[in-house]
Amino acid sequence: MKSILLPIDQSEHMNAVLETARQLASTSGATVEGVALRPAFAEIVAPDPIVAVTIPPADWNETEFCRAVRQRFDTFAAAHPASGENAARFRWRGGSAIEDNALGSLGRVYDLTVLGRPGGQGARMTALESALFDSGHPVLMAPPVPRPTFGETVLIHWNASTETARCVLFAMPILRRAKRVALIAVEGAISTGPSVRDAVAYLEANGVKATEKTVTGMGSRPGEAILAEATAIGADLLIKGAYTQSRLRQMIFGGATSHILSAAGIPVFFAH
Repeated sequence: MKSILLPIDQSEHMNAVLETARQLASTSGATVEGVALRPAFAEIVAPDPIVAVTIPPADWNETEFCRAVRQRFDTFAAAHPASGENAARFRWRGGSAIEDNALGSLGRVYDLTVLGRPGGQGARMTALESALFDSGHPVLMAPPVPRPTFGETVLIHWNASTETARCVLFAMPILRRAKRVALIAVEGAISTGPSVRDAVAYLEANGVKATEKTVTGMGSRPGEAILAEATAIGADLLIKGAYTQSRLRQMIFGGATSHILSAAGIPVFFAH
């Protein structure tokens, strides 16, 4: 992974997002490219024909906003100068601020997009879902508080889904550098397909030694079981296929992805 897209806004947890992106970039000498992400404005929908118009507030100043978020990015970059072959490098993309719905298409020309955990004063769910569904590439979700290490102890949630298989493939460079890799399967939350032991064999064929474990799903809450196991083994990264059930089903009934999006305290590497 050599090119990382980092949308910058004025959210409360932006420093944790910057640090998580730096930690990832430092594993491979990648370049973190910052871009201004415009705040969400009110939207007016007019019928016949249906047209949605975004209305910024009267005092909105895009030039000042871009200046402020770039200053935040540049200040962080200056505090972490590149030193050594694998050091993170920082570059500002420039241009106007982009909206959430443009983030996915821009992410197609980067290896990965880094965003904060949605909710409260953090990132917006619309931004994360745009990157996740429209880029074709993975998303790294940073926790509200950065971890001291990244990618040393990695937990993979294996549910035999296409999304999880794709996520593991994207994460292979990280997995090959990890000191410890563990897979967890949750009873009652696994698709028809290769077993967790098959997944371990696949990783070993690609030079990654891993252990496997199957746990109960804590009733109907597989997400809680996954995060509990991450805590138990001291994981500093979770690999997770996102929305292996539909978003609508997860909104109504809940699901592992929904729980992890709201509660994860470690970085989560998602792909759909």
